Amino acid sequence: MLDKLALDAKRLSNAKMLRTNQTKAEQQMWYHLRAHRFMGLKFKRQKPMGRYIIDFVCVEQMLIIEIDGGQHADQVKYDQYRDAWLRNQGYTVLRFWNNEVMQQIEGVLEKIHLTLTLSPSPSPTSVRGE
Repeated sequence: MLDKLALDAKRLSNAKMLRTNQTKAEQQMWYHLRAHRFMGLKFKRQKPMGRYIIDFVCVEQMLIIEIDGGQHADQVKYDQYRDAWLRNQGYTVLRFWNNEVMQQIEGVLEKIHLTLTLSPSPSPTSVRGE
């Protein structure tokens, strides 16, 4: 039990550090998601979930948004396993590359909007923005 508490405390500490040190792409995305700005929904950032820390999550819509840097090109299997675990929890996972967020934010927001409006109860899937 003590080990689990220690791991939870470490994960929470890591999440706080990630909120403080967001990438430019995460900052850009958070600007659009925070304070119920996007479709009136509440999003949380750098939220511990299981053994992972999620970039952005809307619990009400069971939607996770991940913003990936270049290191994710080298960890495809890890991301697939992670996404499978999150889908198993009932979440839809959308992944976007940093450059998509920085250069095509309107398209990224439209893809999120379509995901939420085309499926009133999001089906558990994992999608990377094009």
